Amino acid sequence: MILKRSDEDLFLNSYFYTMNLLKFLVLILCLPLLGIHNISDYPKSKSTAPNKFYRTSKPLARWFWFATKIKPSDVKFQLDWAKRNHFGGVEIAWVYPLYRYNPIYALISNRQYPTDTSAQKWLSQDWTDIVAYTKRYADSIELACDFTFGSAWPSAGLDIDKQHGTQIYGDTSFSQMLTFSWAYPQNMRVINHLDSNAFKLFADPFQTAMKDVLKGSKSALFMDSWEIKLNKTNKIWTSGFDSTFKVRFKYDIIPYMKMGIDSFPDVRYDYMLHLDAYINEGFYKPFVNKCKEMGAWSRVQCLGAPTDVMSSYALVDIPETEAMLNNPNYSKIVSSAACLSSKEMVSCESFTCMYGFPYTYLRKEQTADLKMVADALFANGVNQHIYIGMPYNPEGVDTIDFFASCYFGPGGSLTDEIPAFNSYVEKVSGILQEGKTYSDVAVYIPYEDALMKGAYPPERQRVWVWGEYEMRYIDPPAETAGYHPLWINRHFLEQAKVVDRKLVVGDASFSLLYVDVKYMDIRALKRILQLAKEGLKICIKQTPSQPGKSKSGSYATLLRQLLAIPQVSKHFDQIINHPPLIQGDSLPGYWCRTTKDGTKYLFLAQWGSKDLQYPVYSGQSLMTESKTMAFNIYTNRKLQKINVEFKPYQSVMLKIAPNGTIDFMDISFVPKTPIVRPREVQKTYF
Repeated sequence: MILKRSDEDLFLNSYFYTMNLLKFLVLILCLPLLGIHNISDYPKSKSTAPNKFYRTSKPLARWFWFATKIKPSDVKFQLDWAKRNHFGGVEIAWVYPLYRYNPIYALISNRQYPTDTSAQKWLSQDWTDIVAYTKRYADSIELACDFTFGSAWPSAGLDIDKQHGTQIYGDTSFSQMLTFSWAYPQNMRVINHLDSNAFKLFADPFQTAMKDVLKGSKSALFMDSWEIKLNKTNKIWTSGFDSTFKVRFKYDIIPYMKMGIDSFPDVRYDYMLHLDAYINEGFYKPFVNKCKEMGAWSRVQCLGAPTDVMSSYALVDIPETEAMLNNPNYSKIVSSAACLSSKEMVSCESFTCMYGFPYTYLRKEQTADLKMVADALFANGVNQHIYIGMPYNPEGVDTIDFFASCYFGPGGSLTDEIPAFNSYVEKVSGILQEGKTYSDVAVYIPYEDALMKGAYPPERQRVWVWGEYEMRYIDPPAETAGYHPLWINRHFLEQAKVVDRKLVVGDASFSLLYVDVKYMDIRALKRILQLAKEGLKICIKQTPSQPGKSKSGSYATLLRQLLAIPQVSKHFDQIINHPPLIQGDSLPGYWCRTTKDGTKYLFLAQWGSKDLQYPVYSGQSLMTESKTMAFNIYTNRKLQKINVEFKPYQSVMLKIAPNGTIDFMDISFVPKTPIVRPREVQKTYF
């Protein structure tokens, strides 16, 4: 049954709205008399200047619905709590019944949940009714309501036959099953992500069940990171892969698959290129198209996918990154792809397993540590946070947790500070949603190098992390640091144009292309040669080799032609003809946005957030003294020296006017002083 607000409620809301409006108008009329002209020195709240996707720049929370009877009164209670605590919305993620992990709960908390089979049946009319009620109630209190596409992750369904399930080469008995979905104890079969027909079988029932849900304000449908549980990514397979591979690369891959392609890096390179095409055509493009068909935005983490992720991220409406299960610097790949494909928002699944996986310091999280991580993400281009997460707790209950998140909800260690912290996140996110990402130097991403390397060394592998192709640990070259470097790949070079000797693509305009790779695809080499001939400056630090089994006789000639062009050099400092945006003895993490009128907003992250590595330890953010640094800021063809004081836990936001005037904006938020605790030993429960 869909609950409706009473006539009395509607009357009272209308009355209070009218009275508040009259008070506001009186205040506005009186401001000049009081000598007050500027309400704030930062851009208007996103509540009054909404972005394309959400009403505000407030953070959302992933809302874990455990498979139990979901009641309207409990939905209302928790959404009201989220509204009061300054959240901008929720993303519903449907997961297992709590008793699914009783053996683990018994180990960590001596707790047992009773077997509960009361949940609305997956995708039934009862399920649709409660989800639709939730969406409509969220709309009524102006909260966003997004949805994970399907139950849990990776993509799986109850009616997926083995033919349309995940496949690996050489093992016809293999089938990956999802055992922690809403439908447990029924298991769902994980789909073949290389087959668009498999995606359709998975997506169509969900689309039907969501038809009456996706009304009112527009929602985003979320697809989580790549977590296909295979021993090695280089065995992913699908019917016909070998035939299309032979047409494309002119040789038979089967003998190499039998021997193991890790022994043949050039063959593995060709295999990964082909896999990239299959996954984008079979999964990411169909997902984006399905979201459009359903009248929703697509919000996607391509993290970990065996694709050229910058190209995959360019397909979606809202590219999303993830931290701290990954280091924040990975987010620069996502924000670079967003800038190059003119996507205004970069969201982040924030604070995942911040202190380690799983359950580490759960309900002992410290706001100062969260702010440190959030600031690191802002400094890598994130401008919308999706906290993970808020577990579904019925009214009167605050004991239910999700194993891989920080706890946001009543009764947690963060509760007292959540409203103020969320206001800080809203303010900075709103500023970083202004205009477009500033760009100066493009750095060619070492994707080809990654494919040629294969697996990460054991010390860099962990849950769902296997291969160099994931590019989780790369950073732009140190000498480009002050020039706001963004990553670029072959896909975007093909789209780019040279205009007035600058490389223009999407929202970016680059004065120089920086290349430092051991391997480069011949298609990229040809394109870079053409761009150099059109006047683009290129720094190429080393002579790359051609990857792939089939070598071109023209590769060396193309390289010689490129290196002979006057504005091509191995010496970066000799061909860059202007100072960096920011210069100093040591730079903080930073990010810059620029508006149409030339105003720049330069975010300088607190010192503790620089170069964060997973996992952080509890209390790592502790800072007892201020740190003052001198920087040169280059803008409007002027170089200005400024001193910046980084107070404990504080980041800095500079507003740089078109005429070069620099103002410090108020983004202060002082969290409680953190307690330093010993780093917990990582436990293995899964």
